[in-house]
Amino acid sequence: MSNARLDLVRGRVAVRLLALSLSMWAATAHAQSVSVALTPAAQLVDPGSVFELSITIQEAGLAFNGFDAVIGYDPAALTFLPLSPTSLQQGELMTGACSNTFHLFQAGAATDTITDVLLCNGVSVTGPGRIYRLRFRASNTPQVTEVHFLPGLQFYNDGLYVTPVSSSDAQIGIGMGLVDVGATPERKLELRIAPNPSPGGGTSFTIESDRAGVQQLAAYDLRGRLVRHFEDTTGSAGVRLVHWDGRDDSGHVLPPGVYLVSLRLEGRSVSRRVSILR
Repeated sequence: MSNARLDLVRGRVAVRLLALSLSMWAATAHAQSVSVALTPAAQLVDPGSVFELSITIQEAGLAFNGFDAVIGYDPAALTFLPLSPTSLQQGELMTGACSNTFHLFQAGAATDTITDVLLCNGVSVTGPGRIYRLRFRASNTPQVTEVHFLPGLQFYNDGLYVTPVSSSDAQIGIGMGLVDVGATPERKLELRIAPNPSPGGGTSFTIESDRAGVQQLAAYDLRGRLVRHFEDTTGSAGVRLVHWDGRDDSGHVLPPGVYLVSLRLEGRSVSRRVSILR
């Protein structure tokens, strides 16, 4: 075999090995997180019609036996319609794994708060599958609106928080066309925190995105209360670094503990937990 042909064969083998490595890396990364979405990601509905969204675990990932979620929407565009009994809102992934659950649902004017926990000893789930159902009635006004996850989304397993968690929202077109979100390429949004735990209270956030847009970054305590709102920044695609001194919006030093850092960008969100030590 000539040297040129041998080099060509070697090149093809190297490309195949690289593709296999990337595939294995991606599978490993997904298996080490929880990926949750409001589905379908985009849908067109008639004015005044009733439709459903699902909270769905997109693929097999980290195991969990409970979750909290806060769902936000525009009440001028959508009206939430609770099912009766509200236990019918629980998804098959949860009820199929355990018939004994702790389920708490609270409907608000523009938000719905959900807690759902499996109470069977040693039972947890990984997905994929539906964990919750949401039913809405559309307004009579043609428009495009959004249903989205608010800060407070968290998963846990046997009392321990499961991280990282990535989430994506849903777009609703009422009586009009909308972009087919499902046909767009996969979008990347990453949030990394270091050092974590933070021994002196100070830490840095590395934000990486493949899209430009307004980046909304905030920190919350574990009761869901906003403690620090970082300035909303119109960022370009790429990497951005944000430093946090461990203080709240009033400049007070926050007590040691665990805090939730949430990043939102164009209907996508990702959250991470950071431990502050003093």
